[in-house]
Amino acid sequence: MLKGKTPLLVALALGVFAGGIAFWGIQAEKKRVRRGWNLVPVVVASTDIAEGSVVTFDMISQRPVPDQFVTSSVIKPESATYIVNQKVLVPLQAGDPLLWSQFETTKAAERLSTKVQKKARAITIEAGKTTAVGGWVRPNDHVDVIGTFKDPQTNESVAVTLLQNVIVLATGKITGTTNVNLIPENQREYNNVSLLVIPEEAEILVLATEMGALTLSLRNEDDVDVIEERGRATINTLLSGERTRALQAKRFSTIQVIRGSASERAAAVPAATP
Repeated sequence: MLKGKTPLLVALALGVFAGGIAFWGIQAEKKRVRRGWNLVPVVVASTDIAEGSVVTFDMISQRPVPDQFVTSSVIKPESATYIVNQKVLVPLQAGDPLLWSQFETTKAAERLSTKVQKKARAITIEAGKTTAVGGWVRPNDHVDVIGTFKDPQTNESVAVTLLQNVIVLATGKITGTTNVNLIPENQREYNNVSLLVIPEEAEILVLATEMGALTLSLRNEDDVDVIEERGRATINTLLSGERTRALQAKRFSTIQVIRGSASERAAAVPAATP
């Protein structure tokens, strides 16, 4: 009796197996067909927008579209605040995805030479995050330029402030008139900085670049004082600590130390002697 059922059981098992293969094959094909069709939200016009109109939040919304159609040119919801209060360069219809190129970012033919004052010069130095205050240096900031070299006479490493209170004209391709809000964040990073100097200072920077490394230190824009008698840091002054202690005293008398909370400030004030 069991013998007679064996072919039926085998046929049933083979049918289930074939069905499983067919099912997984269909699922794999669906996955292949749908690849690139995952939906991601993008910013679209919620109404018709005329050319030259200033965009408001009421004019935009978001809509999911297949991710294969979403490039870096398409504005995503997390960047929507960057286009609000900006003019569009082309007419848009309701439902159109918004692109960075449709907005007035900066003059297309922006020229750095127009920002260079007469009798001054623009010169570019390499300056990544580690040499530009972690990337905090921005156009129109005031910086000092510090050079690190090998003293040719003693072969000792030396750090010295070369230029003081220099104005930054540009960081990469971004100038003080560039509308940074309309530039995607991944395009705001830079690895060079353009400075406004006089011709003789440009010569100093060119030679200094050949001799060693340059670093920028950031100033308050209202701090225009320069150090007349500048020293220099060497291995000897670093290891002896003599100059460090003198400069520490100067720093304490120059920079106001602000504590975090009112209770901490009160605790820092000595009690009155009865």
